Amino acid sequence: MSTAFRFTQPPPPRSATGRVAEVYAQLALDFGINKPVTFVVLSSAPELLAPAWALLRESLIAGPGSRTGKELAALGVSLANRCPFCVDAHTVLLHATGDHALAEQLARGRAPENEEHARVLDWGQRTRVPGAGLEPFPFPREHAPAYLGTALAFHFINRIVSALLTENLLPAGAQRLRPVRSLAGRTMARTVRRTARPGAALPLLDDPGPGPDWAAGTAVGPAYSALRTAAAAGAGLLDAEDRALVHDTVRAWDGSHPPIAWPALPDRAERPAARLALLAALAPYRVTGEDVAAWRRPEHTDHCLVHLVAYGAFAAVDRIESALALEHRP
Repeated sequence: MSTAFRFTQPPPPRSATGRVAEVYAQLALDFGINKPVTFVVLSSAPELLAPAWALLRESLIAGPGSRTGKELAALGVSLANRCPFCVDAHTVLLHATGDHALAEQLARGRAPENEEHARVLDWGQRTRVPGAGLEPFPFPREHAPAYLGTALAFHFINRIVSALLTENLLPAGAQRLRPVRSLAGRTMARTVRRTARPGAALPLLDDPGPGPDWAAGTAVGPAYSALRTAAAAGAGLLDAEDRALVHDTVRAWDGSHPPIAWPALPDRAERPAARLALLAALAPYRVTGEDVAAWRRPEHTDHCLVHLVAYGAFAAVDRIESALALEHRP
C-alpha cells in the first residue's frame, strides 16, 4: 500500500469491483494515470469516489475549452488553497499538454509570460474568495461551465488531498526535478491531448439532479449535484450543535486562511468532529494525527473519516458556489 495515505488504509485497487472498478477504468482511459492516490483515498467511501471523478472528468477533461487553460485554472485554485501536491500535479499535466515552457515557468514560481495564461491563473486563484468578481471571464463565456466546474472540483479535491495525503506526488518528491516532471508529463501526453466524449461518467451516478444554473445543459451540472448530495451525507457524523457551528463559521468565511490562533476552531478534546470538519473546510493542511485520534472511536471507520472530511471540504465548495455572482448565466 502506498505511503501517500496519512490516516486511512483504502482497499487495494486490485481488489476493486463494481462501481469502484468502473471509476478506475475510466481514470486509466481518460485521466492517463492508473489508480491515482487522489481518487484511491476516496475509495473507502465509493459513494463519494464516483461523483468526485465525474465532476473532474466532465469539466476538466471532457468539458469545452482549452485543456491548458483549465489546467491553469486548477493550478490557480491549488495555489490559493496551499496544496503543494496538486500544484505539482498540474505542473506535470501542463507538460502533458505540450506547454513545457509554461510548465517550467510556473514550477519556478514565475508568472506566465502570456497575458491570457496569466489572467486564467489569476482567475483560478480568485475563486477561493466567496463573492469575488470573476467576470469578465478570461475565456469564452460558453466555456464557463467547464472552467467553473474545474475550479469547484479542485476546491474539493485540494481539501481531500491536503487532509488525507502527504505532499509527495511522486516518491521522495521526485516531481520537483525538471527531468522527472517533463518525463511524467510526456507519458500522459497522448491521453491528455485526446478528445473525451462528454457524459461518459454520468452512468456512474445514482439519479443526480440537474445541478446549478451556471452548468445548465451540460454534464457538469449532474456531476456537481451528485457530489453535493454525497458529501452532505457526512452531516450525520456531527450532532446538531456541531453542524450549526460548521455551517455558521463557513458561511461567514471570506476566503482568507485562518490564523494560527483561530478562536472559532473548537478544542479537539471537546468537539473533535466539528474541529475536523472546520479544518477540512478552511485549513485542511492543518489536520494532524492528534485531531484524527481525538475523534476516532471504534465505530469510526475509514469510511466515516473520509465522509467527515468530505463534508467539511464541500461546505467550503458550497460557500464558494452559492456566492457566485454571474451577470449572465451561461
